[in-house]
Parts: sequence; C-alpha cells; structure tokens
Amino acid sequence: MGFFDKLTGTRYPDSGVVLLPAVELRAALLALNGPDVPFRVRNALPKEKADLVAECRIREVGVALKTRMRLLPEKREVRFLHERWENRSSDHADAQYGRGHAPAVYRQWETKQGPDGRRRKVETFRFDTREMTDPLRNVVLGAGWTWRGVLKL
Repeated sequence: MGFFDKLTGTRYPDSGVVLLPAVELRAALLALNGPDVPFRVRNALPKEKADLVAECRIREVGVALKTRMRLLPEKREVRFLHERWENRSSDHADAQYGRGHAPAVYRQWETKQGPDGRRRKVETFRFDTREMTDPLRNVVLGAGWTWRGVLKL
C-alpha cells in the first residue's frame, strides 16, 4: 500500500477472494440497511454523481455524514468520497464542511456527582465514523473489489 493509498483510505482485497459481479455487490451494500445500524444505504440521486450513498445523521453532536460510492466494474473497484457537515452551534454560524478520509470520534459529556460526592465528567454519547465506513469497506473487500478513496467523484 502506497502513501497516497494510506492518505485516501484505499484498501485492496485479499488475494484469493472470489470476485462478485457488480449487481451482487450493490445488493450486498444495500443489505447493510437495518434497525441495528446507525446509517442507511440508498441509491444515489443523479446530482450526487454516484451509484450508492450511505448517510448518517448524528443529531446529538450536530454532524451529518455521507459516503458516495461509484461502482467501476471494469476496474473492479468502488470509488468512494466521504463528506461531513458539522454544525455544533445553535445559530449555525460555524457550520463546517469537510471531505476525504478522516476517521473521527464524536462524544458528548456531562458532569455528574459520583457516589463519593465528587463531580466527574461522564461520557453520555459516543459515535465513531468507522461504525459506518468499516461495514461498507468490508462488504466491498469481501466481494473482491478495491475500496478506493478519491477527492472527487
């Protein structure tokens, strides 16, 4: 794996993995949907310039994540672009947009009084972006395809 691959989050399937056709890969990615996953996979809209999109909204911390995926059967790769919108203020003044491979953990804390009477910070919410990206990547690699990070689809 080269430096640019590491920077973009590109991963290659293990040797010997049976290559699935694009239609089966698409079905496997859509099958990730369910009540126990924090994201949903859907068909992309024409303006999204992708084949599939995975989305996740984390209301607790004001973050929205989107992974756009384009299936390229001739190269046996899925090109993906991660996007995130962060808006942690109530007046939306400091909304930020980012793109590219950048795993992050979002947390919320509260100060609570412990049994000994001392106040301590207690984590009340935690979300790791890999909870969305790892299952997508694992399905692609398990289908014998390359998971290629790009900066533009």
